[in-house]
Amino acid sequence: MSPSPGGLQVSAPIGVFDSGLGGLTVLRAIRERLPREATVYLGDTARVTYGPKAAETIRRYASEATDFLVGKGVKAVVVACNTATARALPDVVARAGVPVLGVVEPGGLAAARASREGRIGVIGTRGTISSRAYNEVIHSHRPDALVFEQACPLFVPLVEEGWTDEEVTRLAAERYLGPLLEQQIDTLVLACTHYPLLKPLLARVVGEDVCLIDSAEATAAALEQLLVSESLSNTAGSSAAARYYVTDEAARFDLLARRLLGEEVDHLEIVSVDSTG
Repeated sequence: MSPSPGGLQVSAPIGVFDSGLGGLTVLRAIRERLPREATVYLGDTARVTYGPKAAETIRRYASEATDFLVGKGVKAVVVACNTATARALPDVVARAGVPVLGVVEPGGLAAARASREGRIGVIGTRGTISSRAYNEVIHSHRPDALVFEQACPLFVPLVEEGWTDEEVTRLAAERYLGPLLEQQIDTLVLACTHYPLLKPLLARVVGEDVCLIDSAEATAAALEQLLVSESLSNTAGSSAAARYYVTDEAARFDLLARRLLGEEVDHLEIVSVDSTG
């Protein structure tokens, strides 16, 4: 197949990375929207979660993940991690040499458009919330918005444990979301790719009047536009390959990935991306 004007092969895969399994929500949306595109997914499961870690550490992790995906010959990189997008997107762009897309801009734009009254809540890891990245994106599209942010550090380990509908998770959600509901938010951004796995529970906690924004679908739509603009869309073929790499716990990842994606995980390997070790 002929290369794009920039020299990249349109048949090359899209690279996606996250600190664990949460990015699979983004991958699923990409594979549903772009079924002809091959994908390579890296879950940095040995170092999950990125949220509480120092900004410098997150930048290093994101750079190592980028180098790994570029080494696999990807034509674009999707940073399917809100913390890495908020803290390290410029580093990824500088290293990749291919088009790069994060999840913050699509999610923030979707929230700005969806909110009725401009009262928007944002929940995420400590790293994402402290970066104020969503606040900036939302205000760039809707300057009059009132944005209320809340870190929810327990959510990622609860999701990774598979406790997406347990009593302990509901209690944590009520505690975290209480202050946002007191601010009468009408829109809630799930600013972590793990959080869509909690969507049914969160919907019950916030009620039907609050719109939940999952950035996965918005990111997939933005990726489609990016590939078209860069002449990188793969319009040939019908059965796109998917390869998966993790840095730890392959068996557990395989089980959860099959459950989340609704398809077999045919190619799964444990790899090391840590440049220090």
